[in-house]
Amino acid sequence: MNIYFACSITGGRAYESIYQEITAALLEDGHEVPTAHLAESNVLALEKVVDARVVFERDVAWISTCDAVLAEVSVPSHGVGYEIGIALEQGKTVLCLAKDGIPVSKMITGNPHPNLRVIIYKEVSEGITEMRKQLEKKPVRSNHKLGK
Repeated sequence: MNIYFACSITGGRAYESIYQEITAALLEDGHEVPTAHLAESNVLALEKVVDARVVFERDVAWISTCDAVLAEVSVPSHGVGYEIGIALEQGKTVLCLAKDGIPVSKMITGNPHPNLRVIIYKEVSEGITEMRKQLEKKPVRSNHKLGK
């Protein structure tokens, strides 16, 4: 499956190690992840040299050709929210993972779109397990709170 991974870049990198665990799991499972580099520690330097218009066009093209979007939304990000909106508008399945106890935008948690799933996790391993289960399913709206 071709999966577009979305995470905060300029909004903050507090969960960078989690981004790396998620992308490693996706790649380990044999998925194509054109945005896996966004999880890497040097992403700010890599993306800094790319023109903003090029990033926009590249990322919209990647979303258009992906099978699903997986977004880690624990750190607020204008870009990630925008990418989620584009993906839903295109009928893509969107999985949002968020750390338990971190407030997530109500524009995501309150969105009734049938292709959107929100997974709340305590430990990243729980989030990855649920992510794997959800990627096997057809789009059905659900909110998951793990670790309770």
